[in-house]
Amino acid sequence: MKQFFIITLTFLSFASAYRLPTPLTKATFKPSPPFPSSKHQRFSPLSLATDDDETPHPSKAFDARQLSGIRSADTSDNIWAIRLQLTKPVTWIPLVWGVMCGAAASGNYHWIWNPFDEADRMPLVGLEDAAKGLTAMILSGPFLTGFTQTINDWYDREIDAINEPNRPIPSGAISKGEVIFQIWFLLLGGLGVAYGLDVWSGHDFPVVLALSVFGIIISYIYSAPPLKLKTDWKGSFALGCSYISLPWWCGQAVFGTLDRPVYWVLPVLYSAAGFGIAIVNDFKSIEGDRQLGLDSLPVVFGVEKASYICAGCITLTQLGVAAYLGAIGESTYAWILLGLIVPQAYFQATLLIPDPVANDVKFQGASQPFLVFGILATALAIGHHTF
Repeated sequence: MKQFFIITLTFLSFASAYRLPTPLTKATFKPSPPFPSSKHQRFSPLSLATDDDETPHPSKAFDARQLSGIRSADTSDNIWAIRLQLTKPVTWIPLVWGVMCGAAASGNYHWIWNPFDEADRMPLVGLEDAAKGLTAMILSGPFLTGFTQTINDWYDREIDAINEPNRPIPSGAISKGEVIFQIWFLLLGGLGVAYGLDVWSGHDFPVVLALSVFGIIISYIYSAPPLKLKTDWKGSFALGCSYISLPWWCGQAVFGTLDRPVYWVLPVLYSAAGFGIAIVNDFKSIEGDRQLGLDSLPVVFGVEKASYICAGCITLTQLGVAAYLGAIGESTYAWILLGLIVPQAYFQATLLIPDPVANDVKFQGASQPFLVFGILATALAIGHHTF
């Protein structure tokens, strides 16, 4: 039960501060300034701002909101604050969480000093594992998520000039050359860190590097023409996969192996749940999407059907995972996961399905912490199980 104690303790501390994705701003469509064509919507999975935020005003002194990349933050002319703002640090959080889940799923992460297990009290091994885990989090967060967010802002610069003219690129706070340099620095730096993790972990095949390359390709085709996946609902699944599966696989590869189908299937199933969460972001944007001809799932299927699809993706995938955990004998974790599904189903029935447009933020704030801790419970179960 020590894992259950860890989950419960972490949940109580984390849930009080956890803020969820909010819908993205849609402005009344106006004539476009002379920038290349780009979609209006930027995905920010843990944005702390809402559609009702006021337009930001310039400020010489940067603040924490700007440094976190939060929409509607005050702006400054400090180039390092602007560079950090482009990488949107608030969006690193789910990737860092995913790496932690992957490390847990490996069953091979060592504490510096484990109070629950006398056999796991090897400080030097624990310090090395902590350093590996931190490096994997830096790869997934600052480097590759930072790359994703910067390139996304670059291709969104036209619509940002309409919706958020104080953003760094459309406002001219950072030059084209500086943005291109940042994109290449984060891209090449991320690939270097990924290869270094492979060498450090003793991999014969550079699996972390391969995962990073795949994630970079997904990031590019999501934001950039000609494919630009973000222009319809299929891009939401690409995001769900990138934000859940890839960091999980990275963390697990660093500390263990990916030599069983279950190690690939479970994160993909949770990506389907992530797809459901991504759909929630589209409900309040439905009118703007219709105006701009964007085929989000609520536009294609209607609000009511989309709300049921959303709830089904989130709940059915978790029920399937719980059934699998029970089938392999990890009944304690299966019951923990079922217990975490119950409040999610309640909030779906009382908030999401009755009015997803009005209740999207409330639903995510109430429901999503239970989802992310369910992912951790599943990872701990996989790490605990002997295959």
